[in-house]
Amino acid sequence: MDDTTVTKPQNRFTKTTKKRLNGEDEDECDVEVWEILSKSFFQVQSVLDQNRALINQVNENQQSKIPDNLAKNVNLIREINSNISKVVSIYSDLSVDFSNIVHQHRAAIVNLRRNDRNCGDRS
Repeated sequence: MDDTTVTKPQNRFTKTTKKRLNGEDEDECDVEVWEILSKSFFQVQSVLDQNRALINQVNENQQSKIPDNLAKNVNLIREINSNISKVVSIYSDLSVDFSNIVHQHRAAIVNLRRNDRNCGDRS
């Protein structure tokens, strides 16, 4: 699998979220989030770099005005469009993952506060 292959990210945020709210575990969560963000941005940049090269090739073919080169542009432009779809998919998956992280973190805070209140009531 190359870096431009779009894969559905696994939900890596199902660990016990209570643990993430204290010290090291929260730092581990932050590291995990940054790793996911970095990987996604690297994938996007790789696809965009590939598109830059394809666009340059299309421009060269267009300027040459050679019929065979102009015909090649059809497939090159299709590949560019496909790459744009990959970028959209990567960003979409990243958005869902980020939303899940925020939701789980908020839920963990609510649960932790609820548990703290329940423990205080027992004293």
